[in-house]
This record gives sequence, C-alpha cells and structure tokens, in this order.
Amino acid sequence: MLTDRVQRWRSGRDLYRPAGEPFDPQAYEVAPIPDDTTARAFVQAHHYSGSYPAARFRFGLYARVGGRTDHGPLVGVAVFSVPPRPEVTTAWFHGDPLAHVELGRFVLLDHVRANAESWTLARCFRHLRREGVEGVVSFSDPAPRVVEGRRVFGGHIGTIYQASNAVYAGRSRARTLRLLRAGPDRGRVFSDRAASKVRSADRGHAYAVAQLVAAGADPPGAMDSDALRAWAGRWVPRVTVPMRHPGNHRYLFGLRRGVLTGRARREAQPYPKLDLFGRPR
Repeated sequence: MLTDRVQRWRSGRDLYRPAGEPFDPQAYEVAPIPDDTTARAFVQAHHYSGSYPAARFRFGLYARVGGRTDHGPLVGVAVFSVPPRPEVTTAWFHGDPLAHVELGRFVLLDHVRANAESWTLARCFRHLRREGVEGVVSFSDPAPRVVEGRRVFGGHIGTIYQASNAVYAGRSRARTLRLLRAGPDRGRVFSDRAASKVRSADRGHAYAVAQLVAAGADPPGAMDSDALRAWAGRWVPRVTVPMRHPGNHRYLFGLRRGVLTGRARREAQPYPKLDLFGRPR
C-alpha cells in the first residue's frame, strides 16, 4: 500500500479517507461533461486552487442511484487542459502537441470511497484515446500552505498517479508564490498571470482586482492600465505573503506505445515518498 490514507476535497479543504477500504465500481460511472459550466462550478467550489484551467476535455464521476439510466449526483471531476506552454508536454511525448494534454484539475468529494481515483483515471484515459490523445502530464503540489500560522493546504505527492503506474519525471522548477492573506481566497495563490492582468488591465483583470480587494486592498480609484499598475504595485505586496515553492512533482502517462521521448525514459526516477511523519516532500 502506497499510503494509509487518501486525500479528498470539499469546499476547498483537504480531507482524508482510509486507504484500502472497499470500492464498488458498480456504484459509479464516468462520462464526459459536455460543457464547462458544470465542471467549472464543481472545481471552483471544491478544488483547493479555486480556479479552473483552459479545458479541452471534462469528465464527471457520477454516483449511480438505484436503477436509473441517467446520471446520478456528480461526485468528482477530471479536467484535461491545454498546457501553459508547448514544452510542458513536447519535452516528454512524441507527436503532435495537440495530442497531448495536462490533467489540470482532478477532484473527488470526500464521501467517495478510497481507490476511486485510479479507477476513474483509467476510464478517462479510455475516452481520451478515442479522441486521439496520446500523452498526459500531471503535476502534484507537495508544498503545504500556511498563512499566518494557519494551514490551508496540506500538499500531496501524487500517490494516485503512482497507483496508476505513471512515469515520474522529477520536479518542475522552483519558484516563489504569493498567497492571499485574507478573504474567501485566503491561502490561495495569487498568480503572476493574475498580477499581470491587473497591471495591464487585460481581459479578466476585474476578477483579480476583486481577489485583492477581498484580501484587504482598497478599491482602485480608476481602472485604466496606468492607475491599475500603480495600484497593484502598492497592494499586492501588502495583501499577499511570499512562499518559496520547491517545484511540483511531474507525472507522465503514455496512452500509446512508443509515445514517451528518450528524455522521458532517461530522466524517469523512483516515486517520491512521504517523510517519516507522513508529510509530503
């Protein structure tokens, strides 16, 4: 057994189930979600990031209810997204970059029994193969989030990807994150992209402005780019805290034979493990 507990999510909080408990596959089904509306609402409500990526494919884990032939309640979502840069996948997979995706969000509710993750992923991969997808990259975030003494995220090492026989390809680059100090998004990352949107008054900047205001910033007096640039320069350092991040763990899934590059095979490493105290590292 890889670990004695399984991490789950509800309302942005990490919760845990005991590993090894029986999972009944007859009680669930995996099916495509046809549009972003349902998937986005679920992910934003329950995933610790509170954000939704640029989705290409969306799949739901549905609980079967009695003898119904339609979907029961939605209890999990997997979102396969456009990588932020082509080299996120092309360094590791051969072929057309359009045949590569990132597992951008994967969240199951806390009442779903353990071992559901690998079962769900296997069925998502069946759907993806039919769509011509050949390679999937996924990242697990091992860095706990602590804001002013309060833990808001425990971190994880990707045990579910290990259980699904992914290739472990080391960490992404280390970087410094900025975490929101207060408000409904307390402890969540205020990304460089969000800060850039504010400074340039780019599309979507209003949401980022609202995050900063909710975290304690005074509302901006004007919304033109010059005013917002000065406003962000003043308030981002005040309502966020820096956190040095060691890099996310990177996992690769080849959905057809021979798709992994030579680099992927050369740089494959043993799976990361929890430390002696059960903490991610």
